[in-house]
Amino acid sequence: MAVRVSHKLKNALEGALAGGGDPATSPLYVFGPFLKLIVVAGVAEITFGASVWLVILTIAVVSAMYRLVMRWVTDGSGGSGLSEEEFGGWAVKVNAAITFIEYTLTFLVSMAAMVTFIADRIPWLNKGLPWLQNRTLLAIALSVFVGWVVNRGPRVAARTFGPATGSVLILLWLMILATIWKRGFHLPPLYLQAFRPPYLGYTLNGYARILAVMTGIEVFANLVAAYEGTPEQKSRKAFNSLLIIMGTTAVTMAIVGPAIFAISDPTDPEVSVFTQAMDELLPDPLPYAGTLVGIAVLMSASAASAQGLQNLSLGLRERHYLPRALGRRNRFGVADKPVWLEVGIVGLCFLLFGTHEETYLAIYAAGVFILLSMTGWAVTKRLVRQVRESFSLNTVLLIAGTTLAAALTTGATVIIFAERFREGAWTYFLFIPLLYAAFTYFRAQMGRPTDEMDYLGMLDAAQLAGFGFGQYATSAGEAGGEDPALEVTWQPEPKERSTWRQEQVDIRRVVVLLDGSDNAAQALPIAKAICQAVNAHLHLLSSVKNHTPALREQFEATRQKRAAYLAGVTDALRGDGFDVNYAVRPGFIADATLAYVTEQDIDLIITTTQGKSGEKHWGTGGVSRKLAQRTTRPILLVQCTDGEGEKATPPTLRRILIALDGSLRSERVLPYARLLAQAFHSELELLGVPDVPDFKEYRAPAEFIQILRKRKEANMRKFLNAVARSLRRDGVKVHTTVTGSMPARTILEISEEKDVDLIMLTARGRGGLKLLFLGSVAEQVIRESKRPVFVVPTPETNNNHQQDTQSG
Repeated sequence: MAVRVSHKLKNALEGALAGGGDPATSPLYVFGPFLKLIVVAGVAEITFGASVWLVILTIAVVSAMYRLVMRWVTDGSGGSGLSEEEFGGWAVKVNAAITFIEYTLTFLVSMAAMVTFIADRIPWLNKGLPWLQNRTLLAIALSVFVGWVVNRGPRVAARTFGPATGSVLILLWLMILATIWKRGFHLPPLYLQAFRPPYLGYTLNGYARILAVMTGIEVFANLVAAYEGTPEQKSRKAFNSLLIIMGTTAVTMAIVGPAIFAISDPTDPEVSVFTQAMDELLPDPLPYAGTLVGIAVLMSASAASAQGLQNLSLGLRERHYLPRALGRRNRFGVADKPVWLEVGIVGLCFLLFGTHEETYLAIYAAGVFILLSMTGWAVTKRLVRQVRESFSLNTVLLIAGTTLAAALTTGATVIIFAERFREGAWTYFLFIPLLYAAFTYFRAQMGRPTDEMDYLGMLDAAQLAGFGFGQYATSAGEAGGEDPALEVTWQPEPKERSTWRQEQVDIRRVVVLLDGSDNAAQALPIAKAICQAVNAHLHLLSSVKNHTPALREQFEATRQKRAAYLAGVTDALRGDGFDVNYAVRPGFIADATLAYVTEQDIDLIITTTQGKSGEKHWGTGGVSRKLAQRTTRPILLVQCTDGEGEKATPPTLRRILIALDGSLRSERVLPYARLLAQAFHSELELLGVPDVPDFKEYRAPAEFIQILRKRKEANMRKFLNAVARSLRRDGVKVHTTVTGSMPARTILEISEEKDVDLIMLTARGRGGLKLLFLGSVAEQVIRESKRPVFVVPTPETNNNHQQDTQSG
C-alpha cells in the first residue's frame, strides 16, 4: 500500500490511520474462502483453530522482526531498502517486480471484495448474462473511476485514507465487543490432531488462505521517516502504529473468527460470511453502516495501490529501471500511465476470471510472503554479521527469533505455492522473470544514475511521498509537471562492469624525466626501488627545446651537456646492476615524453613536481599536468625535498594509501596497487570519502542530507570491504577507512595520520579550455601532499591518442 504523508506524523495513531488501511481491511474478506474450504470438506471443527493460531503466530513473529527493520532503516526505504543493502542489486529488481504484481493484486482483491459487499445488499448484482454478471460491469466501472481519481493528484485520493482506516478500526472493535457481549469470550480451539494426517493438508491450506491478513504490514517500516522526533522515537512510533493495526487484526481473528465460524454459512452464494456476522452481532442500523464502511475502506485500499504504483514507477524511472515515458508526470504531478495500465489489467482479469476475491487471494498472499521472506533473511544476515564483529548473547537470541520469522515466512511461501500453484501462484514464475529482465534491460540501456537520484528513487519506490525531498519534488510536479532542477542531475555512468580483479598489469619499462637538476633527480630513488622490485627496465629521458638556426650551436651544446649528464647517471645505475638506457630528444618535454612512451611502450612515467626552475610546475600547466591530460599511462609524481637528490635513501613503500570513490573509474588504480603491494610486501590503506551534495537548490531538509550521508557511508563501506576481500585473496594486507566529507582534504589528512609512503588515485583528464585537467581532488592532493602520488589518468575520451593505451 502507498503512503501519502503531507505533514510529519506526531504519534502512533496518526501513523496507523495513514498507512493501516490495507492490513486493517483484510479481516473483511479472508474468512469466506477459508471457511468454504474446511466446512465443505467436513474438517472445520478440527482444523479451524489450528489455522487461525498459525496466522496469529506469524503476525507476532513478523511484527517483532519489523521492529528491528524500523530501528536499522529510518530513511523510509523499509524492508526493501534493507534487502537491497544485504543482497545487492538483484534484490531491487525482484522487490520491484513483486511489488508491481502486488499492487495490481491489491487493486483486484480490494475491488472484488468491495463489489461483494455491495452485492450483499443488492443481490441483483449477482445476476446477468451467463458469461457476464452485473457485478463485473460494476467492478470495471468502479476501477476506471478510481484510476481517474488517483490520476488527478495525490491529495484527491489521500483525503479518504485516514477517515476510512479509522472507520474500519471502529467497525472491527465493535464486532469484537459485540461478540464478547452476545457470545462470551471464546478463543479458537487448538487440536494437535489438526497437525496429523488427514487433517494436516487442510490446516495448512486454510492457513494459506487467511495469510492475506499480513498484506500491508511492511508499510509501517516505510513510514518511519515520516514521524517527528529522533530516529529511535520515530522507529518506536512506527512500531506502535503497526501494533495498533496488526493487534486489531489478530484480536479480530482470535475473538470474532470463532463467531463467524459458528453463525455464518460459507456456502451461501448471495451474502458474504462477514456480512452475515455483522447482521447477527450488530444492532440495526449498524450492519448497514458497516457495509458502507467496508465499501469506503476497500475503495480507499484500491486507490492506495494505484498511488503506490505511481510512486513505484517514479522511483524506478529515477533509478533507470523504467523508461522515462512510463514514469512521466501528468499535469496533476503524478505518473498516470502506470495507473491506466493497472486498470486495464484489472478489467481484463475481471472479464476473464470473475470478481470474487477468493480467486485472487492465494497469489496475493504469495507475493507478500516472498517479500517478507526476503526481509526476514536480510535481518538475519545483518544480525549474523553483527555477532561476528562483536559477540553478544542478546544478538544471538535475536538471531534465533529472526531465523524463526524468516523460516516461518519462507515456509508459508512454500505452502502457498504448493497448495495454490494451479490456482494462479504459477504466474509468479512467469511475471517475475519477465519484469526482472525488463528492469535489467532498461538499466543497461539508460546507464546507472547518480547516487543521489538512485537513493531518491528508492525512497519514491518505497512509497514515502511527502517526506523531505519527496515533498518538494511532489509539490513541484503538482505545480507544473517536471521539475527542471531534477532533469540536470541525470548523469548515467558508462555501461561498464568492474574488471579490475581480472586485470593483470605489468611494469616492465619505466621512464624517468630528468633535466639535469637536483630537483628532477629526486625521482631516481623511487624509480630504482620500483625497477628492482618488479624487475623493470629503466629509461632516462631528457629534452632540449628547439632553437632558431642562429642559436644552433647553443642547442647542440645544451644537448651534449644533457647527454653527458644522463650518461653519467646511466653508468652509475648500471654499476648498481640496473638495466638502463637514456635518450635526449628535441622539443618540449611533454611532447617528447608522449612520443617516447608510445615508441618504447613505456608502462610508468616518473617525474618530480619541481624541475630546474625550482617552481612546482603542477600548478602552472607544466609537464606533469600536461602528461596526465594526454596519456593513459600511470604517472608517479615525486615531491621534492631540499638537500636531497639521486643519492637519497630509496623508499620502502611499506604502507600505501588508495583513494577510491566507489566508481568503476576509481577502480582502475587497483591493479597497480595490487602489483606494488605484492612487490614491496606493502600494507594497503583503502580510503573512501562519501561525497554528499548539500541539495540547497532543492531546499532539502538537514534530516534528508543526514540520511543520505549515512547511506552513502554504508555503500562506501560495503564497496571497500568487497575490494579488500579480493585483495586479501591475493595475499595483500588491507585496511579500510570511510571518513570525511571533502575528498582532497581527507586524503591529505589520512596520509599524514597513517604515515603512508605513497598515495595512489585515479584522475580524470577532460580536455578543453574550461579544464580542471585532473579534477580538483587529484590536483589539490598533488599540490599539497608531502608524499609521492601515483596517478592513473582516466580520460573521458581517447580519440586523439588511441595509440596510447595501457600495456598492462
